[in-house]
Amino acid sequence: PPEIRAAARARTHSGPAPVTDVAKLCVCDLLVAQCDVNCCCDPDCSAADFSLFTTCSVPIVTGDSRLCSQKAAIYSLDVEANPPERKFKLIDQVNPSVFCIHATNYKQALYFSSPEMPISENFDQLLKQFGSASFSAEPDSWNMNTDAQNPSDVNETYRYEYGVPIQTVDAFLRLPSPFFPGFLVNQATKCTRSVSVEKCANIQAVSMLFYINSSILAVNITVQSIVVQSLNGMRTLLNGSNVLRLPLIVDELCINTVLGVSYHITYTDAGEIIEAAASFVLGAINKEVLSIQQSFEISFTQVNTKPVPLSGNPGYVVGLPIRAGFRPQGYPFPVEILFAALVLNTNKYSQLTILQSTSNQDCLAAQGTRTPILFGYNMISGCKLRITAGMKCQPLTQTLLDLLKGQSFPEYVASFGNSQAQNVLDWVPITHLHTSEQRIYNAFQSSCQIPVSLEIEVKWTKYGSLLNPQARIVNVTARITTTTAKRLPSGRERTIPITSSVVFTDISSPAEPGYKAWPTINAKLPFDFFFPFV
Repeated sequence: PPEIRAAARARTHSGPAPVTDVAKLCVCDLLVAQCDVNCCCDPDCSAADFSLFTTCSVPIVTGDSRLCSQKAAIYSLDVEANPPERKFKLIDQVNPSVFCIHATNYKQALYFSSPEMPISENFDQLLKQFGSASFSAEPDSWNMNTDAQNPSDVNETYRYEYGVPIQTVDAFLRLPSPFFPGFLVNQATKCTRSVSVEKCANIQAVSMLFYINSSILAVNITVQSIVVQSLNGMRTLLNGSNVLRLPLIVDELCINTVLGVSYHITYTDAGEIIEAAASFVLGAINKEVLSIQQSFEISFTQVNTKPVPLSGNPGYVVGLPIRAGFRPQGYPFPVEILFAALVLNTNKYSQLTILQSTSNQDCLAAQGTRTPILFGYNMISGCKLRITAGMKCQPLTQTLLDLLKGQSFPEYVASFGNSQAQNVLDWVPITHLHTSEQRIYNAFQSSCQIPVSLEIEVKWTKYGSLLNPQARIVNVTARITTTTAKRLPSGRERTIPITSSVVFTDISSPAEPGYKAWPTINAKLPFDFFFPFV
């Protein structure tokens, strides 16, 4: 209708009512009841003060720069006047950006609510709200009106995007943290809760029922496992997890108290949650215990995939294993399919490994024994191979290659500790090199090239902020060194060393001039600066 179009056109051309009076804003007004030099917006400055100014330190004052239209206060000095005087004008400033805020309609985000000061009239109410070991910091306006709408209407498709809070039938899935758990955001948090044996059966937060008595939309939360912790800290995994164990007072002990909860969410590639499970750690408390520490975790796994432990987030952590994998059979695929189907299977933990030394130093006995390569740790291992005249060249060569590289040497290494298989650019291909030594071992009827060492070099760099750099792997080289062996007389034998080594090289570039992590001050203190102290 014409009247609706006219109203919409009027709303479009008329900006929102200003929330902040820019004429009263002054960011350079630092001194109380005193005039700040060259601060042209300082209300404490007089005309005589302005006549001594040389410039306006803050020539323009605006509110939120993201608004489409707003007022701007312009300050300047008229140096041609005698004496010089300050000029002030208020203009309408239009944001040229296409992406701007037309109306700030969330009033609570525009100001800071002063905390309520305790007085005799409100002391009991504040003590009840904030006097316990834990309390909710959420305003009442955040509570969902369950009568006004069906929570299933909010997310009719049950599909989530990254970071979106996980909905339950009554509100959102909660952890004791400042934020709701977000989809695909692994979290771990701890909190301290005051408890007493006499009241433990009435405290919801220490009961299993409190954490599973809900459902994530159409998915019920099931109990995956229950671990019982004794008073001395020993933990025992219970065989059955389908029994609800509620807090119970037995012989001045409160048993089945929740000490930890781990949620594990299974989802599809379309962002639909299809399974939710909770693992519990239950313990006992006695009368001497006034508070307990509870731990909470939430993790996500895509259906038909296996969870892979991380080695950092995002950069590698020194001492954690290097994550690696190889291409699936049937390559080439499109790049997206290749890395989505990347099989991280150098071993069951998806790690890059080398030969592990054994006490007897026998290479044939050490076959299959591997140790993970830990980030930042230079490593060397080896064994001794006894060669006899009856050994065949080809089987021995293959045995030594399997010994040095393992049964399935990976083709890719994760550049970050939390690299996901579907992120193509987060995986670094391993470069294979081959060198030959000139040593001669008379062992075979004709010359035979046998591998004697594997040298792995991992080049990494510091990535990101200088204040919190993250370790990123940029290149991995695997070099196999072979040697030539010839025939050995009958009845003779020879022992040769077989070695594996790993070297980490930091190739980070030094900080450019002008981008120092910490400022440098060239100054000398007076000789009596610390007097009378030494």
